[in-house]
Amino acid sequence: MPWLDALVQGLLLGGMYAQYALGMALMFGVMRIVNTAHGDLVVLLALLGISAAGALALGPSMVLALLVPIALALGWLLQRLVLNKVLGNDPLPSLIATYGLSIALQNLMLAVWSADNRSLSGGGLEAESLAIGPLYVGLLPVLIFLAALAMSAGLDLTLRRTAFGRALRAASADPEAASITGVNPRRVYALATALAVGMLGVAAVCQSLRATVSPTDGPAQLIYAFEAVIIGGMGSIWGAFAGAMVLGVAQAIGFRIDAGWGVLAGHLVFLAMLALRPQGLTARRA
Repeated sequence: MPWLDALVQGLLLGGMYAQYALGMALMFGVMRIVNTAHGDLVVLLALLGISAAGALALGPSMVLALLVPIALALGWLLQRLVLNKVLGNDPLPSLIATYGLSIALQNLMLAVWSADNRSLSGGGLEAESLAIGPLYVGLLPVLIFLAALAMSAGLDLTLRRTAFGRALRAASADPEAASITGVNPRRVYALATALAVGMLGVAAVCQSLRATVSPTDGPAQLIYAFEAVIIGGMGSIWGAFAGAMVLGVAQAIGFRIDAGWGVLAGHLVFLAMLALRPQGLTARRA
């Protein structure tokens, strides 16, 4: 029974990691843009939401309604003002640009909010639980998992079934050929980055409800998102979701074995995947 509980808790933790990973799967896996400020954007949005909730007495649903449009605007501005200037076949310029942005965001957040941990009050939602057979699981982690599942399905359908998705895949495969057919790669990329960061608005609310948030937490969120995408396979939305599940279960089992092994177990699984199946779970070997 303890191991079954660890499996369930790991899957629920994976739901949180999946929310981090979806935006990374879109930018890194599909667009081939390395955004090292990914985790810092989650933290920035979370701190903005916590501050707005305190100043305006907002509940989690209102904070979510406020943060998502802000996140969409931030993503659009990030692509238009920064990333469009460093687009190309070489991923190094985007890595350097977003690394500088990451450092700037961390220092800005430390100056505004200090290094204290903060969280968003859910009005008692954090303490509610559900009985699933002999197990009791938190209601909030279940809602986070369901949100991640819905976001994965929505993003996958968007990429496969809409004109925007086809334009994005065409632009990422061959920008010049896409331009000939009437696609504006820079505009499509700006909309895609807005979507990627917009999903981080949901992740920010869930993260601040589930745990505390600090201005220096961004690199850890970036690592979890990156590992989930690599474990699942580049370019696959459901692969990123599956990778997040693997990462969450590995950490939960590691914590069950020893408190100091939780996060390390996830990293070890990631390294094992790189050694044994570097193309990821869902990708086919070339």
